[in-house]
Amino acid sequence: MTWTELGTGVFVKRYEAGDINVGAVVGPQGVTIVDTRGSGAEAQEIVDDVAHQFRKPIVAAINTHAHYDHSFGNSVFAGLGVPIYGHHKIPAHYDAFEAPRLAAWQADPAREPDKHWDDVVLAPPTASIHRPTTLTHSGRDIVCIPVSPGHTDTDLAVVVPDSRVWMLGDVVEESGPPMFGSGSRPLGWPGAVVELLMQIQPRDVIVPGHGRIVGRDFVVQQASTLQRVADSIRSSHAAGRTVDEAVHAAALPWPDWMLRSAFEQGFSELGAAPQDPR
Repeated sequence: MTWTELGTGVFVKRYEAGDINVGAVVGPQGVTIVDTRGSGAEAQEIVDDVAHQFRKPIVAAINTHAHYDHSFGNSVFAGLGVPIYGHHKIPAHYDAFEAPRLAAWQADPAREPDKHWDDVVLAPPTASIHRPTTLTHSGRDIVCIPVSPGHTDTDLAVVVPDSRVWMLGDVVEESGPPMFGSGSRPLGWPGAVVELLMQIQPRDVIVPGHGRIVGRDFVVQQASTLQRVADSIRSSHAAGRTVDEAVHAAALPWPDWMLRSAFEQGFSELGAAPQDPR
């Protein structure tokens, strides 16, 4: 896959490993990278690809959120002296989720044989984003907007105003149903997307974390589908269903294993729920 220009000087490359989209915002001072991928080797591939394609220095990197496939390459960029920007809650997320998962893998790689984390050193962002922040390292404006808790509580929306290109990480996914992974807040996710839609214009270009480039209408549809999940969680909890019963009753376009994660996390937000018999 090659770098595809979505707007003047705004590129995306869709890497085969994890089907992940990495952004590159090119300006007169250099290149800002959006997401660092899932290992040191994968991050180094970005560095090499940028050098070959743009022949400009990497001047900043941004994490759209804390999940491993978007941030485990941070140490490579930090080692190059590149400032890394991310949500201020990423360190807490690392402590709660990514660090224990990495430690478990390093103790027994067979537990997740598809991962290649031998070279991973957790490196939280070197600069924390607490509020909408404009970065100018590359010589053009890039705005990082903290997203309300939904997909995680560490998400940033990244927008290049002069090109009207948005990079939303996994707040929006195209290659499959959105994942209710570590730190997910399924009850708040639809509202978080609706808040973003208030700022997204009809002709804006949107880069999801995984999959093809989409437009505003796709995001509207995904917000509606996420709302169906949230509504199902609330109604099942109110009816006193167990997680197993709720997953069985839900008529939603997600596989059961993904819905189970959504209902477990949603029920946890709502309070104690009946236990499934064992």
